[in-house]
Amino acid sequence: MAKSKQAIRVAIADDHPIFRDGLRKLLEAEEDMVVAGEASNGAEAVQMIPKVKPDVLLLDLRMPDKDGLTVLEEVNFDSLTTKVIVLTASEEERDIVRAMRLGARGVVLKQTATEMLIKSIRKVHQGEIWLDKRMMAEVMRAFTKSSEQGAKRDKPLLSDREKEIVQHVAQGFRNREIGEKLFISEQTVKNHLHNIFDKLGVSDRLELALYAIHHRLIEPGT
Repeated sequence: MAKSKQAIRVAIADDHPIFRDGLRKLLEAEEDMVVAGEASNGAEAVQMIPKVKPDVLLLDLRMPDKDGLTVLEEVNFDSLTTKVIVLTASEEERDIVRAMRLGARGVVLKQTATEMLIKSIRKVHQGEIWLDKRMMAEVMRAFTKSSEQGAKRDKPLLSDREKEIVQHVAQGFRNREIGEKLFISEQTVKNHLHNIFDKLGVSDRLELALYAIHHRLIEPGT
């Protein structure tokens, strides 16, 4: 099958050969996707990712040598454009929240239908966050469990400009990129974010992105 010139370059890190082989065949069957690299354990993944520089990495949380969380910690994703989707057979809230804190942009359960996995890759590649509704609820609960800012979350008083910035943060854009899109300085973006964090009672960009999804400022994966 001829591939699009803009095909999404996907790398796979999973220790189960049969599962990895199935994923490769699934991805190669898509016109807009190509498998750029594979790793059978966490140590291989840490070495592969900076060399291959995939657009999207499918990362198993449970691998020998180094697990997926360790890979997220050790690879300098700030220097890459790679977006990470975590693959897991478990719905353990703690691991999912930690993976998102470490920079994952999506979580997909291994028992998920194949068409939803394909959709998640496209959505995350476009800059969106991907969590199914049940996981979204769990993650939101985890972030708000110890928060004393519930009242602020219920009635946010955001200006139109602040809402625009929230949407761009949720889509994965950095401060400089947001400034360029909105024709404002990077420092102005930072000032707006400071006010937004204070109004919504969130502490970082991930919480802000999840807030945006929860309040339908941007749609999550379904």
